[in-house]
Amino acid sequence: MVIHEYMPFIIVLLLAVLILVMLGERVKIAYPIFLVLSGLGLSMIPGVPHIQMDPELVFLIFLPTILYEAAWYTPWQDFYKYKRHISLLAFGLVIFTSLIVALVAESMIPGFTLALGFLLGGIISPPDAVAATSVLKRMRVPKRVLAILEGESLINDASSLIVFKFALAAVITHQFSMGMAIQQFFLVAGMGTVVGLVIAALMYLIHRYVPTSSHVDTALALLAPYMMYIGAEHFHFSGVMAVVAGGLFLSYHSHRILTHESRLQATGFWSTLVFLMNGTIFILIGLEMSVIRDNMNGFTMAEGIQFGIIISLTIIFVRFLWTYFILFVPRELFTYLKEPPPDWRDAMIISVAAMRGVVSLAAAFSIPLLLPSGEVFPQRNIILFVTFVVIMITLVGQGLILPLLLKFLDIKEKDELVDEDEQEAMIGVLLKKAALKKLTDQYGTEINRNQLVSNLKRQLETQIEVTYEKKESLEGIQSRKEELFEYQRIMRELIHVQRQELARLRSAESFADELLREQGVQLDLDEARISTIIA
Repeated sequence: MVIHEYMPFIIVLLLAVLILVMLGERVKIAYPIFLVLSGLGLSMIPGVPHIQMDPELVFLIFLPTILYEAAWYTPWQDFYKYKRHISLLAFGLVIFTSLIVALVAESMIPGFTLALGFLLGGIISPPDAVAATSVLKRMRVPKRVLAILEGESLINDASSLIVFKFALAAVITHQFSMGMAIQQFFLVAGMGTVVGLVIAALMYLIHRYVPTSSHVDTALALLAPYMMYIGAEHFHFSGVMAVVAGGLFLSYHSHRILTHESRLQATGFWSTLVFLMNGTIFILIGLEMSVIRDNMNGFTMAEGIQFGIIISLTIIFVRFLWTYFILFVPRELFTYLKEPPPDWRDAMIISVAAMRGVVSLAAAFSIPLLLPSGEVFPQRNIILFVTFVVIMITLVGQGLILPLLLKFLDIKEKDELVDEDEQEAMIGVLLKKAALKKLTDQYGTEINRNQLVSNLKRQLETQIEVTYEKKESLEGIQSRKEELFEYQRIMRELIHVQRQELARLRSAESFADELLREQGVQLDLDEARISTIIA
């Protein structure tokens, strides 16, 4: 089938995604949950074509881009601060979950071996980054919790896929060595990281020393994750670790290699691209139900649902125990750890927010239909069905419970030294002070003879004074929320008036359209800054 025959389907699918996302916003349900439920509903309509997810499409097309974008916008400071928690969740918990799932599945599902249990454990162990963050960012969640979840989701796909590949090889070859598996695990993850950093360093040199434009920078950023992923996978290393390591490296050095135009353009480009990719794969998850249901051989639907529920409860319980352990035990054993006192509610939120998604389903579909001997791959159909049930329970069930749980727990920030709004004001003062010092130290002559430079000096001094006043007002406000909302509303009205005046000037054709457009962009930036005052 040629590409133009796919285009009507692709267009209809993307249009459906956009409409469903808007409906999800209307009913206040996070779009991953709403899209999965919508896809599930559509799959039950007679006449709707059965769509089977191509694992290679997910791993090669969708995954690198989504992971790279997540790595790029992950706060490096938070990632480093919570590196111990993230590592223990992304590596330790994946292996521990796979082991427990293997034992439970072997004892519960007829015909299941320990290797098949490890295979299922590797499939369902990684939480989905997009699902969790899209739900949590709509709510008031402590930053430490969000940072840990985002950091974990960057890495756990790599560890789970490594476990999955080793378990798959064990099922196919009937050979498994724990020592060799652990050795290969760290080799594959470590060398994947190295490949990602090498390619990222090459991209750094290109951006830094080769003349580029904002369009070229954006195109290079789009190519980078695919180069990292394919390069690592070519040598049988972890493509996921390559993308994450490379993305974090380039993000950390972005201020050195990208212009302001490139950064602004990339922000809009990446947010739109990843949004469409995420929307597509979440609706595809729901649409897969018809394919999975029709291939349930040897087990009834009731049995499959029962197995899925038990496995889901198992991984939720295991995750809570592990999270409680890593938050409380190391701090008790190692008193030198400089960490705020842990909270059992943190463990609860981190546990419930672990929603499975597209990586799990893609991994399940990547299981071959036949063994090298020509025999049917054992228990493939029940693995697919259980994976789907786990995704539905963790994504839909936990995703809908999570907002209620957060409201009930009323969890607060406790490791934030200064309020975010005050921090923002302090940063603004320090930046403008640095600029003013540079201006007065090196351009004293220009200030005296150049009226524009003199005005710039007065402007900086005024901005510093205004920012100080803003900081003091933030510190002294009792009902700060209400006053900030009022401030935000008034500023929006002022910007609206400026936009109306800009439209009048454009209609009058008294000024160059390009200059008017630049002023419009500046108003957009001003409004964006206002919107961040209250998250």
